[in-house]
Amino acid sequence: MDITSIHDFLSRESYWAKNIPLQTVETALKASFCVGVFEEERQVGFARLVTDYATFAYLADVYVTVAYRGQGLSKMLMKYIMEVPFIKHLRRVMLATSDAHLLYKQFGFDAPQNSSVFMEINKPDIYGKVLIN
Repeated sequence: MDITSIHDFLSRESYWAKNIPLQTVETALKASFCVGVFEEERQVGFARLVTDYATFAYLADVYVTVAYRGQGLSKMLMKYIMEVPFIKHLRRVMLATSDAHLLYKQFGFDAPQNSSVFMEINKPDIYGKVLIN
């Protein structure tokens, strides 16, 4: 994976990880199952799964760069991910999206059946703050 390219997209273009530090991206990628979309050696898309490889995965940081959208690459990326053998046997795969519901519905994703059982700690502006140790 081209960590510089991934960091650039996430920190500058994504709505979910604006200003994310490079070190955070590096750590996240090391602890995830990562899939990239490339044109020759240039990374033009990405997705990662935070997973235990047995029961659960969280799909995160899915993108295709603007210049490559509209070519079916996000569908190819999702098709590849959903056909990875360990994914087929997971009890739950989750994701969060503000704008790609129609894409994910094609692959079986839907709103949680019992959303009242899910809880979260959400810090959407965490990368915009200075953290003090």
